[in-house]
Amino acid sequence: MSKRREGREAAVQFLFSNDLNLGADESDWRAFWTLHTANGFVRNFCMQLVDGVDRNREAIDDRIRTAAENYALDRLSTVDRNILRVAVYEMFHCTDVPPIVAINEAIEIAKRFGSEESGRFVNGILDRLKGDLDRPLRNPAPTTVAHPPSSEA
Repeated sequence: MSKRREGREAAVQFLFSNDLNLGADESDWRAFWTLHTANGFVRNFCMQLVDGVDRNREAIDDRIRTAAENYALDRLSTVDRNILRVAVYEMFHCTDVPPIVAINEAIEIAKRFGSEESGRFVNGILDRLKGDLDRPLRNPAPTTVAHPPSSEA
């Protein structure tokens, strides 16, 4: 499993726990990391995702509500809701991640942690949302290069 996948899974797990316990603080993070043994890149990536979801929660949840036409956000399973939050955050706020990667990762995480229907449900919601993107699905967003590329391999 890739380190990014581990980070995404950890982020979903933390957000799931936070959804059930309403509000996270430093002690919640410490407790989470005693149970989840990830460190280094995985831990940092997880914390970046959680922070990004938290900072953009209202906009992310609005997008999910719009795409899940017949479901209130609180009617979605806690697992599916938080998988969607991480994926929507990556699709719309992380220009270094191709949206199709965020979608595929979310589907795989849903299959692992969700119900039998979770993979299809998550795919359906994210498929509706990908039409709202203003960047290519299969490539990271273009960036301007401030410095010429290094000749080092």
